[in-house]
Amino acid sequence: MANMVFCDYRFLLVVAAVAFIYIQMRLFATQTEYADRLAASVEEENHCTTQMRLLIDQISMQQGRIVGLEEERKRRVQECAQLKALVEELERKGLQRLTDKVQVPVAAVVIMACNRADYLERTINSVLKYQSSVALKYPVFVSQDGSHPGVRSKALSYDQLTYMQHLDSEPVEPERPGEMVAYYKIARHYKWALDELFYKHNLSRVIILEDDMEIAPDFFDYFEAAAALLDKDKSIMAVSSWNDNGQKQFVHDPYALYRSNFFPGLGWMLTRSIWDELSPKWPKAYWDDWLRLKVNHKGRQFIRPEVCRTYNFGEHGSSMGQFFKQYLEPIKLNDVQVDWKSMDLSYLMEEKFTKHFGDMVRKAKPVRGTDVVLKAYNIDGDVRIQYTDQPEFERIANQFGIFEEWKDGIPRTAYKGVVVFRYQTSRRVFLVGPDSLKQLGIEGA
Repeated sequence: MANMVFCDYRFLLVVAAVAFIYIQMRLFATQTEYADRLAASVEEENHCTTQMRLLIDQISMQQGRIVGLEEERKRRVQECAQLKALVEELERKGLQRLTDKVQVPVAAVVIMACNRADYLERTINSVLKYQSSVALKYPVFVSQDGSHPGVRSKALSYDQLTYMQHLDSEPVEPERPGEMVAYYKIARHYKWALDELFYKHNLSRVIILEDDMEIAPDFFDYFEAAAALLDKDKSIMAVSSWNDNGQKQFVHDPYALYRSNFFPGLGWMLTRSIWDELSPKWPKAYWDDWLRLKVNHKGRQFIRPEVCRTYNFGEHGSSMGQFFKQYLEPIKLNDVQVDWKSMDLSYLMEEKFTKHFGDMVRKAKPVRGTDVVLKAYNIDGDVRIQYTDQPEFERIANQFGIFEEWKDGIPRTAYKGVVVFRYQTSRRVFLVGPDSLKQLGIEGA
C-alpha cells in the first residue's frame, strides 16, 4: 500500500515537473517574443527618431532658404527703388530729350525714276551729298516705274537708300486721241509710290523729287523748318522747293519765302493727312495740273522760295524738253547755307501773310501805260503794274520774260492774283490782278 502511494507521488512529481518545464518553455518563448518585439519597437523608434531629425534638418534648411529669399527680395526691392530714383533723376536732367532724338523721320525723300539711269545717278549723288549728315531724319527711297535694268542696278548699288519697284501690267487707255501714254503711267506710279510710303512704311511726310534734279545745300533744313508750318497751318496744302520764275535774272533774296495759290511741284512735301484726301480720287493722268484745280486744292495754298532749292536738269524726258531752254536751264539754284532753324517763319501763317505781303504791294510804286518794262527799270525800288485780264497779263509777262501760263484762272506763282519777281536788281515787280488789292485789304491805292 505504501509502495503504491509512493509511486503515485512520483508520478505526480513527474507530471508537475513536465508542466513546470512546459510553463518555463512557454514563458521563455513569450519573453523571447516580447524581447524581439521590444527590440523591433526600439529599432522602429530609433528609425522614427532618425527620420524626425532628418525632417527637422530639412525644415531648418528650408527656413534658412526662406530667410535667404526674403533677404534677397528686400535687397532687390531696394535696388528697384534706387534704379527708379536714378531714372527719374536722369529724366529730370534731360534723358527724355536725348531719347527724343531717336524719332520718326521729318520726311522721307522719294526719287521717282523710270528709265534714265544716268540722270538717276546724278540725282542720288546730289541728295546723298547733303543727306548723309541728317540720314535719320530723311530716309531716301528710289521708286522705279517699270523694269529698266540699268535703273534697277543703279539704285541697288547704293546702300544708303531703299529701292521700290512699280510693275504695272494693266494697259493704258488714254481718254483723248493723241494723248501720251507716259502721263498716265506717271500718275499711276505716283499714286502707288505715295500709298506705299504713307501706308506701308507709315511715314508722316514725304518729299517728292524726280530723277532729274539736284538739291541746294540747305534743302533739308528748309523742309524741316517748313514741316512746322505744315503742322500748324492747315491752310497750307504743301511746301515746294521750286519757283517757276526762279531764273537768275528774276531772283535775289535766298531768305525770302512766299505763299502761292498755284501748285509749284518739282521738289515738294506733303503730309499723310493731305494724301488721305487725295489718294482716293487721284487722277488717271496730268496729276500736277489736277492739283492746280481749285476743286482739289480748295483754296489752300503752297509755300515756295524766291530762290529755288532744286534744279531741274532733265532736258530729255516725258515732256520732250518743253520750256527747258527758256525756263528751266536758267534757274538759279540756291548756294547760300541759310540757317533756317534760327529764322522766324511765322509771317507765312495765313493770318499774318496777307498783311505782310499786302504791305509790300502797297509800298510799291504804281507803273502804268505802255512800255512798262522800261519804266520799271528806270525806277528805284519796288513797282507794281496792274493787269485787267489774262490776255493783258500774258502780254506784260511776255515783255518781262516770265511764265505766261495760267491754270484754272491762276497765273503761275500768284498769290491772290499777284505775281512777284525781281527785275535785274533787288527791286521787286508786282503784277497785280484786277481784284488783288481788294483781296489784300489795300484801299484807294
